[in-house]
Amino acid sequence: MATYERNPDVIQTLDPEQYRVTQQNGTERPGSGRYLDNKEPGIYVDVVSGEPLFASADKYDSGCGWPSFTKPVEPAHVAELRDVAHGMVRTEVRSTHGDSHLGHVFPDGPADRGGLRYCINSASLRFVHRDDMEAEGYGAYLDQVEDVA
Repeated sequence: MATYERNPDVIQTLDPEQYRVTQQNGTERPGSGRYLDNKEPGIYVDVVSGEPLFASADKYDSGCGWPSFTKPVEPAHVAELRDVAHGMVRTEVRSTHGDSHLGHVFPDGPADRGGLRYCINSASLRFVHRDDMEAEGYGAYLDQVEDVA
């Protein structure tokens, strides 16, 4: 079983936007994230720790301007915290091991898929294509990635 951790060496290699989002609780401009329109099969992992977070099969277009998912691929890797910043009460989501700010979760997702919308910053993610998952150690999650016909 893989181990995941907050890696200071990786943090030093983050680009300015990745650092601002993951380490300073920032938010990308809506519509600007590199994974917003990604429809490739695969898994999204924490850019800092590599822990698996979301699968392409659970991604959907919510129209909010950020990649949206109905559930985490591994719930234990996504921590939910009360966020009262900016005069709002929201639920922040962070990676459990990397402690990266990911985004927020809202109760307005598709009802037939659990009702949640994980609204996630692309800057906090690294995408691993289905074809590379086994080689990169994510083979156990292949069953959560849809097949492309």
